[in-house]
Amino acid sequence: MHTLEIWGRCTSSNVQALMWCLAELELPSIRHDVGLHHGGNNLPAFLAMNPNGTIPVLRDGNSEPLWETGAILRYIASRYGNPVFWPEEALARAQVDKWAEWSKWNVAQFFSRFIFWPQIFVPPSQQDPAAVRRALPQLDRYLDIAEARLAQQAFLANDNFTLADIQLGHILFRYFTLNTPRQTRPALERYYADLTARPAYREHVMVDYEALRVRD
Repeated sequence: MHTLEIWGRCTSSNVQALMWCLAELELPSIRHDVGLHHGGNNLPAFLAMNPNGTIPVLRDGNSEPLWETGAILRYIASRYGNPVFWPEEALARAQVDKWAEWSKWNVAQFFSRFIFWPQIFVPPSQQDPAAVRRALPQLDRYLDIAEARLAQQAFLANDNFTLADIQLGHILFRYFTLNTPRQTRPALERYYADLTARPAYREHVMVDYEALRVRD
């Protein structure tokens, strides 16, 4: 099999989700550091692949480059995944996709925008801890939904590891290690412990993010 080519830095949560997915499916890949401190995402060659200048970007052989993490993950799951990870039957697949989309937009995006970024990408002297505290109840409501699901089954969509777990699980390393108040959620904590036991998760998601922190 040929090697998949990815552009994006390892400290990007979206890139981490993609690399974790590829590793779980045992797909050979090569990643190029692009974005933030590495730069390169505003160069003509990169913009020719993705005019938005965002990461990750994936090229599968000689195919047209793909961008937008959710679309890339669905493509990988459709082409290379197995029927457990990404079901073939339309309704069963939609059930997995439903939870994947929910995780991306409600948990990952909300946590990143209102909890993680304000504490990492803003200098301490300009941070607004009160704004973070105000955002926590909404994140808690989303995580309570995940808690209820995970109290009933091993993984988010069903009892099997699926694409939905990539979209929820990739943000949990940051959630559980960031210095932010967290409610006790036994099922979510069990789920996170199970993810940290997966070699692909440890390699591609449990990445130190201190280099991203902006200081005064």
